[in-house]
Amino acid sequence: MDMPLSLQLYTLRNEMKEDFVGTLEKVAEIGYKGVEFAGYGGLKASELKKHLERLGLTPTGSHIGLEILKNRLDEEIEYNLEIGNKYIVCPWNKYETKDDFIEASKLFNEIGEKCRNKGIIFCYHNHNHEFVKFDDEYGLDLIYENADSEFLKAEIDTYWVKYAGEDPVKYIKKYSGRVPLVHLKDMESDTRDFAEIGEGTMNIKDIISASIEVGVEWFIVEQDICKRPPLESAEISFNNIKKM
Repeated sequence: MDMPLSLQLYTLRNEMKEDFVGTLEKVAEIGYKGVEFAGYGGLKASELKKHLERLGLTPTGSHIGLEILKNRLDEEIEYNLEIGNKYIVCPWNKYETKDDFIEASKLFNEIGEKCRNKGIIFCYHNHNHEFVKFDDEYGLDLIYENADSEFLKAEIDTYWVKYAGEDPVKYIKKYSGRVPLVHLKDMESDTRDFAEIGEGTMNIKDIISASIEVGVEWFIVEQDICKRPPLESAEISFNNIKKM
């Protein structure tokens, strides 16, 4: 099958700062069919849409900080609808207590309902700090349990699930039907540093198979830190996935 492969542009954050549109062009040249945003390079929605259409790139999500989601949600929804993006993602939140997770789920529920009413799907993107247990239950699970599954979906970051000591395949299957987006990453065996996909120890084939099984719409490549030039890393990941 032709896998729907996207790149989270945070991978190329320094390149995007220097030349936003030129970097988008390079991402398209590699062969990626989608991009997930972490900022819009100061472009108006109409401008960005033209570039995406010209390059044949589909917007597959936008990571938007929680403060912006709380204070400027309508503006973000309008922008993303105009560029043709149907996924808004909260990329991070701070937690200390069980109540923090439950309160966050209520907030995510409110944000997600407003998004859904406008035709946007709201997702939460995990790191490893949500894998703290309260009464033998992870904080991340508390978030999903206490939010309506119609209003809050999951963008599972497989690297951070593995980093926290859990099985990404199991976790993807656990939220079957609620995971439209998956972050594909790889991990070095000795250092647990980020690696290009196919160059580390993550069981990428099983992760992809499980994702397809549960109805994932987009596989999003992200490498938080690259030891090579980031565009080179993005291309290695793309080519290795295609070989799989």
